[in-house]
Amino acid sequence: HESPMALSPAISTSCNAYFAAAYRAMVDDEKYASPQASMAVWRNHVTSFGFGSRLGVDLAYEQPGFIPDADFYDKRYGKRGWKGATIISNSIGQGEILATPLQIANFCATIANRGWYYTPHMVKAIEDDQIDEKYTTRHRVSVDSIHFEPIIQGMRGAVTASYGTSRGVAIPGIEVCGKTGTAQNAGVDHSIFMCFAPKDNPQIAMLVFIENGGFGATWAVPMASLLLEQYLNGEIAPNRRWMETRLLNANLMEVELEQE
Repeated sequence: HESPMALSPAISTSCNAYFAAAYRAMVDDEKYASPQASMAVWRNHVTSFGFGSRLGVDLAYEQPGFIPDADFYDKRYGKRGWKGATIISNSIGQGEILATPLQIANFCATIANRGWYYTPHMVKAIEDDQIDEKYTTRHRVSVDSIHFEPIIQGMRGAVTASYGTSRGVAIPGIEVCGKTGTAQNAGVDHSIFMCFAPKDNPQIAMLVFIENGGFGATWAVPMASLLLEQYLNGEIAPNRRWMETRLLNANLMEVELEQE
């Protein structure tokens, strides 16, 4: 990737080096008294998006995920034994970070909303009754709304730019914004893709998670494209039904075995 690089193209190209450098610079920034102090600021922002705790969805068995704090690393390395480079894997959401698919989908919706989200819930309305207020209350994150525009431009660029990693999700007439991902796993990595559409006045946000699917662009991106199109247009265009047929006939178990 080109250097120097701005945030938007770094998102569009999934440039791990950009985010590693940015994270390391933040943790080691001398304006903070210590790595512990900068880590506290970082963790406060991350958890405001709902990571590291249960979101409160109206389903059983929701998991909280895990966002490490300074105490976690103090116990592992000692108070003077770690810095940005030590925990660099956090910069791309790996290492000690754990997030559920629901949390990532909610994160995508928060970006689409430019900084707020509702508690995820299955029930939209109940006849002759009111929805619990906790599902209709907006949760504002700690990041100002102005900072979401370059992120959204980067997610849009991932779909439209020649170097974008999400070009396969493009749908004629719909401004889709997306981000591929590869979730770290002890065996074959998982394929993930988060997206929302349209870019302005968004109507839907989603995460597609394919266990042991490898890179996000392989299977998760085309699946998301078809789901978005069906939801927003009510049908799959005739010239895109080949993609639907390909996915319906795919055997992802064979893909897993090939990668092993």
